[in-house]
Amino acid sequence: MLDKDELERYSRQIMLFGEDGQERLKDACVFIAGAGGLGCPVALYLAVAGVGHLRIADKDTVEKTNLNRQVLHWENDIGREKVLSVGDKLREINPHIEAETFHITIDESNVRELVGDADLIIDAMDNYPVRYLLNQIAYEKGIPLIHGAIRGFDGQAMTIIPGKSACFNCVFPSPTPTEVFPVLGVTPGIIAMIQVNEAIKYLLKKGDLLTDRLLIWNGLSSEMEYMKVSRRPDCKICGTGSKLQE
Repeated sequence: MLDKDELERYSRQIMLFGEDGQERLKDACVFIAGAGGLGCPVALYLAVAGVGHLRIADKDTVEKTNLNRQVLHWENDIGREKVLSVGDKLREINPHIEAETFHITIDESNVRELVGDADLIIDAMDNYPVRYLLNQIAYEKGIPLIHGAIRGFDGQAMTIIPGKSACFNCVFPSPTPTEVFPVLGVTPGIIAMIQVNEAIKYLLKKGDLLTDRLLIWNGLSSEMEYMKVSRRPDCKICGTGSKLQE
């Protein structure tokens, strides 16, 4: 049930989807992989929307080079664990939500436990190996995954419903080279907002999700395009011959 303060706090949202919808957000658990350029605005807007339980994992500490885009990390956070910085801000922004944080490298030894029984996984990472791992775990557990990635002025996003839509491996069967890439601060903000919008739509069962569509944002032209994608029969994760199908 929503208390008096929550009814006032979320009144404009309740006009959209009622108290039942707001309670659905309150009861939801979202795992956010990453507390950086994408992870900060993702966590921030999920928190202010009233998503009740956020689980956030990241291995890094705050550096000065993060401050042009990682909006929950401030000057006095330099040197702190990113997850502690994010967790503290979220609890101040909305005392009605729980922010559970893990200062840890996401890998095969811990990803299943980190994801747990979350309702949703959000990929806010900056490297492809972890993205492939999240995709695999999402498929194994049957938990939807919302992917986001950025570079410079550009970004992309898609939503993956395991067993129903194309998975990350279907669209990106081969990893891209690891690199330190340029980032304009607003780009992760734009892509993160799309990811949060997808998350809220999924949790509320409203609207059309970015399934079987890769949204591509071109910041220099301020244009969004959509690339249709589909499940690959030879996909090693969700294809007919994959080990996970056995």
